[in-house]
Amino acid sequence: MRLGVIDIGSNTVHLLVMEARPGARPVPQASQKTTVRLMQYLEPDGGISKAGVKALRRAVEAAAAVGREHRIESVMALATSALRDARNGRELIADLSGRIGAPIEVLAGPEEARLTFLAARRWYGWGAGRLLLLDIGGGSLEIATGVDESPDVALSVPLGAGRMTREYLFEDDPPKPGDVERLRKHARKVLKDAVGPVRKAPTPDHAVATSKTFRSLARLAGMPRQVLGTGDRWRMRQEHLADWQPRLAKLSSADRTVLPGIGPGRALQVVAGAVVAEEAMRALGVDEVEICPWALREGAILQRLDRL
Repeated sequence: MRLGVIDIGSNTVHLLVMEARPGARPVPQASQKTTVRLMQYLEPDGGISKAGVKALRRAVEAAAAVGREHRIESVMALATSALRDARNGRELIADLSGRIGAPIEVLAGPEEARLTFLAARRWYGWGAGRLLLLDIGGGSLEIATGVDESPDVALSVPLGAGRMTREYLFEDDPPKPGDVERLRKHARKVLKDAVGPVRKAPTPDHAVATSKTFRSLARLAGMPRQVLGTGDRWRMRQEHLADWQPRLAKLSSADRTVLPGIGPGRALQVVAGAVVAEEAMRALGVDEVEICPWALREGAILQRLDRL
């Protein structure tokens, strides 16, 4: 069965096509991504501007066209924090659903965390023990922990890399040290108020991170570990991230693109992502995370297969 997932996120519209059947590992067939950066189109009243609506329409139509080219039998469309929170999100979701030819499921933050956790659990298996999951998107940070396929705790906080860049670091490039410090204090306060249920859960056996933000940071500040049959598994320690974050903040977004793992699509918001990642690891008492290649889209496909 050929399934497609269109993930309408805060930073990109991403189509993933997979060959999948119950009981078997989903095999990627195609991937298409359009960078939109919805946070730059937010208006003062919380709505997405006309330019943002046009950019979203083009990205969604391109994803749907690639899905048809690959003859997908079923398509799922997911929307996360940017559309979920936008003032005109409901009308825009109806418009985009018509262009895709399928309803768009608007995920609440905890549901986004649960689907991503399911993907990580299936990737690592039962032998990994209790997992702690971190995922930084464009609009929100998801955290989940548990020993089963459904986490004991799943939460979402508005600390996405795109959102924090727009609110704290958008004025100057590179950002002013004072603005970076204001962001750090904000992230620390939000996390202090939010992570109590996670801290009260049993100590995790394995801490993992997903999302392009974490992958980019791990390529820069982490280290690969060869695992037989699976290639490199990137790991990143909090101390290495803390060392790199100030250096990133001193560079302009153009200069950051020459660094390993930092492409043009992430260069502007990687400083905010690094601050949030560091503060999240500190708040949760995590010294090291391993980067999981599966995330929300894979979790959505796995859930669909389970229901079949």
